[in-house]
Amino acid sequence: MANIFSGRVAVITGASSGIGLATSIEFARRGTKVVMASSNKEKLEKAAEPIIKDGYDVITVKTDVSSEEECQKLVKKAVDTYGGIDFLINNAGISMRARFADMDLEVMRRVMDINFWGTVHCTRYALKYIIERKGTIVGVSSVAGFHGLPGRTGYSASKFAMHGFLETVRIENLKSGLNVMIIAPGFTRTNIRMTALTGDGSAQGESPRKEEKMMSPEYVARWILKGIVKKKRNKIMTWDGRLTALFQRITPAMVDHAYYRAMLNEPGSPLAEK
Repeated sequence: MANIFSGRVAVITGASSGIGLATSIEFARRGTKVVMASSNKEKLEKAAEPIIKDGYDVITVKTDVSSEEECQKLVKKAVDTYGGIDFLINNAGISMRARFADMDLEVMRRVMDINFWGTVHCTRYALKYIIERKGTIVGVSSVAGFHGLPGRTGYSASKFAMHGFLETVRIENLKSGLNVMIIAPGFTRTNIRMTALTGDGSAQGESPRKEEKMMSPEYVARWILKGIVKKKRNKIMTWDGRLTALFQRITPAMVDHAYYRAMLNEPGSPLAEK
């Protein structure tokens, strides 16, 4: 991988664990100055501590991406500390698992606030700095942003919204040298399923899937950097996802039924008859 990252500046949300932490480490190892952001200050600082001890140039900024003000402060801190921003990785996210008919609408608002509005807030304030350096904005998404997933209404809605937003930002800046990439990993070994919201807003607390069979956060992080080097616009990381993106345009009803069966067969599926 070409090292275009040395001396550059990356802002990464959701950086206290999972894909965000792995991506922070991957950037730091390539000489990037990294701004790690997360809503949990204690967890964030603990995650960053070994990276800083290894001599890498990293700072942490407590940021709840659902807050426009906190995202503005995040960008200001990055610019005040390092002079600009080259890469924004919109990774902070939350999932949910419930039938729409059984879901408190506050669950959908919470998911949209973090997954969609978090991306909007950070991108809004970082955009001019990234354009100045002809840098890259990344949205960490999912196959749920290409086809609706039953039992994941709010999550799919947030990822569809993210796609539309980032695609429009890309088109509006075609002449500026800005690169915008949407990356859609498959199921990844992170805590997102444990923290997923149920219909009443409480955390799910356990994963309905076999975590050991999932791709690693480190694998996803490497692909994020590869995609930046190659100036990718979309990177769907699984064959299932690629086939979904293809066939939902050709035989969408078939994809509907396939996802219904897949989600129905999850342990504890909200689609199961009560």
